[in-house]
Amino acid sequence: MKSTGKRTHEVFGISNTILPDSYVDRGELDEVLQIFLERKNHIALRGESKCGKSWIRQNNIPEAIVVQCRFGRKITDIYTDALSQIDIKLTVEESSNNNLKGSIEASGTIGGKLLAAVGFKATVEGEQGTQEKRVNVGHDINDLRFVAELIKVSGRRLVVEDFHYLSVEQRKYFSADLKALWDYGCFVVIIGVWSQNNMLTSLNPDLTGRIQDISIYWETEDLEKVIEKGSNALGIRFGDNLVEMLTQNCYGNVGILQSLLLKTLDEAGIYIQQNPPRMVSDISFFERAANKYASDLNARYLSFAEVLSAGMRTRNNNTGIYAHAMAVIVEAEDSKLIKGLHLDEIYQKAHSRQPRIIRANMRTVLKKLEELQVDDEGRGLVIDYDEAEDKIIAVDRQLLFYRKFLTAKWPWEDMISEIEENREEAGN
Repeated sequence: MKSTGKRTHEVFGISNTILPDSYVDRGELDEVLQIFLERKNHIALRGESKCGKSWIRQNNIPEAIVVQCRFGRKITDIYTDALSQIDIKLTVEESSNNNLKGSIEASGTIGGKLLAAVGFKATVEGEQGTQEKRVNVGHDINDLRFVAELIKVSGRRLVVEDFHYLSVEQRKYFSADLKALWDYGCFVVIIGVWSQNNMLTSLNPDLTGRIQDISIYWETEDLEKVIEKGSNALGIRFGDNLVEMLTQNCYGNVGILQSLLLKTLDEAGIYIQQNPPRMVSDISFFERAANKYASDLNARYLSFAEVLSAGMRTRNNNTGIYAHAMAVIVEAEDSKLIKGLHLDEIYQKAHSRQPRIIRANMRTVLKKLEELQVDDEGRGLVIDYDEAEDKIIAVDRQLLFYRKFLTAKWPWEDMISEIEENREEAGN
């Protein structure tokens, strides 16, 4: 007979949809976000990878027009994707700051109604009962007004996720567009992984007062609430020793915590809601779970290291500055990679390893690390450089977990050895 009750993976773990039994309104952020959503402003929602940004968005803006950015995408791709979700086809022939040249047309019934709502008249072609109906209405686009109006009449909020994968140039263009969109009353939510306060305002000072910057971070008490809420739903109780181990080793990241909770229960042989309630307190369950989680991460960080080192080899790197910088970064203390490892400290340690490295070049190197670590699919951001503070931050805190529970040999160490050997040979 099949067991009844909630499955552990329905309560804990990484999920593309909200798991309500372990969803916690961290620091009453939902209430804060709802207040700002009612106001006439854009919202920038930022935080490190797997800090719960998508769950917060799903919980507070369930009917959003969600556009996922990828490395190499342009802002015109954002508009094309957004309008396609409301049955509008945008064909861009030419674009520049706050100006688009091209045409728009309905690609379905909803799109036809939206076009009519903003003043376009169209005749829907197609036989009754057919799924696809086309509205042949083209119109020149002279600015963002048409895009803004169509999004507004759809009644849905535009959400731009993974904004950090846009190039710096495209971020600047979009920050300029955000001012125009604000003028037209089209308010956008921008979500991404970056460490700099008010990053969009720094790109476009005209956004001052027009965008609300919200940072997502977790206190230990909030992480404990995740454990307590999910445990109650499953009829289990984690011992205080295990709760401490879980919260200490998730590095303040709810995604890591969720993964560890599910794997710890797997190790305890618990896959379903318990009745009567069961105590889970054996530390070995966590230890085995942590080692398996680190092993699961191995392919991800091997790929990160390979992509980054391949990019480093294409640079003029006769001092090994890229390799030395990365060696310093991955060896830094957890607290510094969470709060920010300053350029001066990276330079000083790299310079002590290789005296030919100069400080002026270090800033250039740190700026380039972002694009070098992103793969062909536009994914893979692990560390970020905050130009305003001159600091490197681990925006994927799984790196900290991985290096604690699994020893890795990083390819830049071999690069350093190769460079030194080549220099010695050239000197002989």
